[in-house]
Amino acid sequence: MNRTIFYALAAAALFGASTPFAKRLDGEMSPVLLAGLLYLGSGVGLSIARIVRDGGWQSPRLHRSEWPWLLGAILLGGVVGPVAMMWGLRTTSGSAASLLLNLEAVLTAVIAWVVFRENAGRRMIFGMAAIVAGGLLLAWPGTASSSSNWSGPLLVALACLCWGIDNNLTRKVSASDALFIAASKGMIAGLVNTVLALSQGASLPEISITLATMAVGLLGYGVSLVLFVLALRGLGTARTGAYFSTAPFLGAMVALVVFGESASPAFWVAALLMAIGVVLHLTENHEHVHTHEPMEHLHSHVHDAHHQHTHAFAWDGDTPHMHLHRHATVNHRHPHYPDIHHQHSH
Repeated sequence: MNRTIFYALAAAALFGASTPFAKRLDGEMSPVLLAGLLYLGSGVGLSIARIVRDGGWQSPRLHRSEWPWLLGAILLGGVVGPVAMMWGLRTTSGSAASLLLNLEAVLTAVIAWVVFRENAGRRMIFGMAAIVAGGLLLAWPGTASSSSNWSGPLLVALACLCWGIDNNLTRKVSASDALFIAASKGMIAGLVNTVLALSQGASLPEISITLATMAVGLLGYGVSLVLFVLALRGLGTARTGAYFSTAPFLGAMVALVVFGESASPAFWVAALLMAIGVVLHLTENHEHVHTHEPMEHLHSHVHDAHHQHTHAFAWDGDTPHMHLHRHATVNHRHPHYPDIHHQHSH
């Protein structure tokens, strides 16, 4: 399996499993505080991991032009999105909310295609149509919400829109340190939401609940995001979103099997439609003659067909290394995705 595909699927598994667990914690605190603690667990845990990895604090080496993309991703994906999600979970079953999260992949792809001009084949478009149909079926009053209204599903959909924009903004900085990107989002979003909740009169739950919430956040939001950024680097935004759309199936399975939630016939029809969409995405292939224009950037790499350059320092010729390097013009043909080296038009 392509390593970046594994990253995307592993990210999906961690995030999908976190949704029904987050719903179980919802009754212990306000939605804003829950979102804050989930992201705070992610930020604190990943920051510690980064310091241990680097032997102390190291500069992220982000270019000045990359900071607006990262801050925009943090605002929408780390502050607005989680709050909308937590409020939506209050009137939406865990299994239905998990499947509704497939809308994130659709919105991510639409933004990538329309705004950032990633290529889209028929298989990708048909797959997205199937996922949208499943999401609409779940959002229909009486099928996804215990209160038989649109508020819960619409809030989950709003969270998906925020995360769809977030994914595309994060794609712009995906060549940088994935651990720093995820840790920054978790720390800033966690502090903002936690302080906001406490200022509105919320109080922290007992220490065991607080630590459990932060642990769910570290795995489902933190480690998952690190893997997601690595997948963005190698697959592009729309395709990473397509693989990530497997997350709701695992989340629904946890809600149904572990927590004993019930599922209506509409739920299974929606699941089938979404499964068809995911299969179409996973079997998509993209290959044609393409030209790499000259570019210069910084990221970890090995020397392959896209990296043929000399060094001003000693290198063993095998291990991954990171430095500012320049790509010459290359014209060739091979299967590829719109990763950080394939941003050409079609």
